Amino acid sequence: MDYDTLINSMSPEIYRSLRRAMELGRWPDGKLLSAEQRCTVMEALIAWGAQHLPEEQRIGYIDRGHKAGEVCDDPDTTTTIKWLQD
Repeated sequence: MDYDTLINSMSPEIYRSLRRAMELGRWPDGKLLSAEQRCTVMEALIAWGAQHLPEEQRIGYIDRGHKAGEVCDDPDTTTTIKWLQD
C-alpha cells in the first residue's frame, strides 16, 4: 500500500486518535511517541487534513483576519508629516 492510499483510507476516527496522540505525546495505551513517530504522525495529520478538512480547520492554520480602517487598505492615501522644532 502506498502512502497516498494509506492516507485516503484513514477514517475521521483514526485522524482524531492520531491527533490526540500527537497532542499528548503518547499512544492511547500510554506509551510515549518516539521522535520518528511524531514526525510520521504529523505528516499523516497534515496530509489527511489537506484532503478532508476546510482550510480553517487544518493543522497550522493561522487566521490572519482583516484589519478594517488600516492605512494599508488604501495605498493611494498619502500622509504629510510636519516636523516641529523646539
